[in-house]
Amino acid sequence: MIYIGAFLFCGIICLIAEIILDNTKLTPGHITSIFVVVGAFLDTFGIYDFFIKYCGGGALLPITSFGHSLIHGALAKTAKTGFLGLLMGMFDLTASGITAAIIFSFIFSLFFKPKN
Repeated sequence: MIYIGAFLFCGIICLIAEIILDNTKLTPGHITSIFVVVGAFLDTFGIYDFFIKYCGGGALLPITSFGHSLIHGALAKTAKTGFLGLLMGMFDLTASGITAAIIFSFIFSLFFKPKN
């Protein structure tokens, strides 16, 4: 049952993105930013943890989980160290992903040329 939930969650995220992309003038970058903010908003109120519980890895794959990770780390660090932890905790759970993106984009930029 968790496989079906994971498939449906990712499929619904993609469906919403395609509907927004086809019916508005928003670019994929705008839609990605919107989904990060939505994931952060859902985690602020504890709703995204519900999706993770019932959809498993399907809720951890879309870009909404990046917003979830930012807020989840910030709230956990804030509980330990206070207000300053709000800024420090955002990058605890996401540091490896951000670092990998920077390193791989640099490596790929050495081998590939951008199109005009």
